[in-house]
Amino acid sequence: MEKGNEEIIVLSQRKKHFKINNWAYIFIVPFFISFIFFQLIPLCQTIYYSFTEYYYGQMTGTVGPNWNNFQNFISILNPSAVGYGGFWKYLGNTLILWICGVLPQFIIALVLAVWFTDNRLKIKGSRFFKTVIYMPNLMMASALGYLFMVMVLPSGPIFDLFLNLGWINETFRFLEDEVWVRILIVLMNFLMWFGNTTLQLMSGIMGISDDVFESARLDGASAMRTFRSVTFPLLKPIFVYVFITSLIGGIQLFDTAYFLTSRGGGPNGTSYTLMMYLYEMIPNKNYGMAGALSVILFIITGVLSIVVFRTITPHNDAMKDEKKTKAKRRIWLRCSNNYGETLGYESKFIDK
Repeated sequence: MEKGNEEIIVLSQRKKHFKINNWAYIFIVPFFISFIFFQLIPLCQTIYYSFTEYYYGQMTGTVGPNWNNFQNFISILNPSAVGYGGFWKYLGNTLILWICGVLPQFIIALVLAVWFTDNRLKIKGSRFFKTVIYMPNLMMASALGYLFMVMVLPSGPIFDLFLNLGWINETFRFLEDEVWVRILIVLMNFLMWFGNTTLQLMSGIMGISDDVFESARLDGASAMRTFRSVTFPLLKPIFVYVFITSLIGGIQLFDTAYFLTSRGGGPNGTSYTLMMYLYEMIPNKNYGMAGALSVILFIITGVLSIVVFRTITPHNDAMKDEKKTKAKRRIWLRCSNNYGETLGYESKFIDK
């Protein structure tokens, strides 16, 4: 009788657990519905349109979608194609702006993250400084772009400052100089994102146990040696994540360059990015070319992310190395004529 009661209790607990699991599935249904309708279906449509001739002409009206294989990709990637030959130039502009911005951003973010998390420094007002460096990230890129544009105009404060210092003359125009336009875009992206990068790296460092740093200090390691041998190797997973997200954001660079250059991309198109190129196709309703360019951007982002991940993270597999070591030992034992103590010693490493 007692056994029967126990079985009833177990069955009731299982039924209750099953009901809880059902509620869990119900709660995640809205996410999957929104993901399918607002992300997955548009993504599939974009990939489909990239292989079609689909555009709107004032004389012809809507044309397509008509299947044309890889013609959109060929037109975009062909440097000599009329109207679409600027892809490689815009790709170069995007990579230059990203590289010039990401190097100082990560160097300064790493230094600040180490300083703010080092208990020995005891920086006063650290909370205030953390708030200040993150505040530019809260600004809209359009507002920051217009702000910089107004500041470097001939009537702006930066122009007056440089003019009084004798660094420029009255005929100089910041927004007409290729180098200065790129410098301003890089500076804006740096101000917007280095605070966010600093906080993410700080969270990674704070996740490292203090015992590790204490052991390094007891061993006599200097601050640089501690960072090189302890902090950065343990921080590498977070660093790779932040670096790849920065790469994705760099490929998608649009707003700051767009608003600073008043939609023109700077002198001679030297600050015209790939996203500006994509945005140009949307008002013209060239959905086929826009879809092809989106697929190309997706492939470039994926390839660069894989390259960065494989370059920064150690790609050796400990289990594979262990299997190779065991295989070498087996071969050595088979070829050896000494099957005495050596076999007994080696057997504990083999066939486990």
